[in-house]
Amino acid sequence: MDDVCPQCEKLSNLCVCEAVEPVDNRIFVLILRHPQEQDRKLGTAKIATLQLKNSALKTGLSWANLKKASGQEDPDPKKWGILYLGTAKTSEPLPPAPLTVLNRKGGPAEDQRVLEDIEGIILLDGTWQQAKALWWRNAWMLKCRRLVLQPPTVSLYGNLRKEPRKESVSTIEAAAHTLAALEGDDSIVEKILPPFRLLLKKARQ
Repeated sequence: MDDVCPQCEKLSNLCVCEAVEPVDNRIFVLILRHPQEQDRKLGTAKIATLQLKNSALKTGLSWANLKKASGQEDPDPKKWGILYLGTAKTSEPLPPAPLTVLNRKGGPAEDQRVLEDIEGIILLDGTWQQAKALWWRNAWMLKCRRLVLQPPTVSLYGNLRKEPRKESVSTIEAAAHTLAALEGDDSIVEKILPPFRLLLKKARQ
C-alpha cells in the first residue's frame, strides 16, 4: 500500500507540505466533503484547510444544523453563504461579478449588498452528484445565502481532470476566488494556491 502523508493526505510522492504557508482569512471557510470524495491524488479540500487559518474540513453526508457542521458558536445562517450552482444553469443571466447571491428561484437576488455581511462560506467537496446529495441531505443549507462563483480564470487542473463545466474549478480555487471577492483582496488568490500548483506539477511529472 502506498504511503500517505498524515498532514496533507496526499500520497508521499505528491506531498505538498513544503508549499503550505497558512494565510490569514477574515471570512471562515467550511468545506463539507462527501465521504466518497477523499481523493488522495488530485483532491484539494485538505490542502485548502491547511492553507487557510480560519477554516474547517468535515467529511460526512449530513449534519443537524450549521452550528454542528461549522463548530462555530451560534452562527447566523443569513450571514453565511454556500456555493451551489445546482444541476442546471440559473434561470436568469448573472451580473458581471465574480460572486452572485441567488434567490429561491435560482435567479440573481435583488439585494446583492448582503455579500458585505457574509461571515462564513460553505464549499461542497465532491462530484456534481455528490454535491447534490449533500445539498438535499442538509435542509438547513436553505437558510444560508446561496452563491454562484464566476471564476475569472479557468481551473489550473487543465487536462489532468475533466470538468463538467468550463466554470468548474477545484475546491481550493473556489475558496481562493470567493475570499478574494468577499474580502476585496485579489492578492489572496496567489497566496492560497502554491500547494495546489505544486500538486499539479508533481502529478504531471
